[in-house]
Amino acid sequence: METFESLVRAEFAPKNTYLNTASTGLLPARAVDAVRAGVESVAAGQPQDMFADVEAARASFARLVGVSDRRVAAGASVAVYTGLIAASLPEGAEVLTAEADFTSVVNPFHVRRDLKVRTVPLERIAESVRPGTALVAVSAAQSADGRIADLPALREAAREHGARTYVDASQAAGWLPVEADAYDYVSSVAFKWLVCPRGVAFLVVPEDLGGLDPVFAGWVAGEHPWDSCYGPVEELAHSARRFDESPSLFSYAGARHSLELIEKLGVDAVRTHDLALADRFRAGLATLGQEPVPAPGSAIVSVPGLGHRQPELSRAGIEVSDRAGHLRAAFHLYNTTADVDRLLDVLSG
Repeated sequence: METFESLVRAEFAPKNTYLNTASTGLLPARAVDAVRAGVESVAAGQPQDMFADVEAARASFARLVGVSDRRVAAGASVAVYTGLIAASLPEGAEVLTAEADFTSVVNPFHVRRDLKVRTVPLERIAESVRPGTALVAVSAAQSADGRIADLPALREAAREHGARTYVDASQAAGWLPVEADAYDYVSSVAFKWLVCPRGVAFLVVPEDLGGLDPVFAGWVAGEHPWDSCYGPVEELAHSARRFDESPSLFSYAGARHSLELIEKLGVDAVRTHDLALADRFRAGLATLGQEPVPAPGSAIVSVPGLGHRQPELSRAGIEVSDRAGHLRAAFHLYNTTADVDRLLDVLSG
């Protein structure tokens, strides 16, 4: 009988203490094998149908976030999808964002200089929605320190004032349950907690497509893509596929198998595993006299003042990140209590 532990052991075998999923997730063996097979098929002049992998990955992501696959666009970049949303807003529209949120979530709104971008502390974002706010854009979990946005409160405030909501789930999808149906737009890269190759990202839009103009639509955005290769696309896809970017096929060849693994393990089980390790690290930090950034219920732990130790930790075979002077550790499905204890042991030295 397959268990969580046996499934993980069969797929991952890091040669170091890897605690840096918030930067890049490790690839499972099944995804590595699929990418290799895709590359070799092209090298042999017999390309396999990797567009089928795109559709399988789209469907898998849709199930993970609880929506129909017709509402999911497949691409490569959150910034591109943020730009798509920014382009749809009328001149003078107010966009509410959180302080120091990840650049891909906020910068496209600043590039449009005719928008009014208002920035507030993450903890105040729900209470800061007001009449006239057109859109609230925020990460579900902050990249820098793992703090989790109060999305239910944000959703209610936006509904009260008629604002749309845009949630970037890049640091959440894969370990934190994401109910995409509760928001207007949800984006996510997949190379972090969803353990996919780089070059895979998704955008969830409403059933009515959210008033977005497919400003970068190419042939893959056609209702019949292979009949849309020349000249203007005569019939755009009737689904969110009209917002597809031309896919990085080798990445999607692996992604379908990575997402399949996350589905098989179950996000709730992954969350339980990840948070137990994060809490163990927090408890250990207390014994060292260190206090992390408050981020209850997060798989990301950020410790002020310890970022400078990242090179030392890397030399010791422990991979973490230095973010604005903070040491950021991220705990995921392939990590163990031994990994936590190893990090604490080196930090105590």
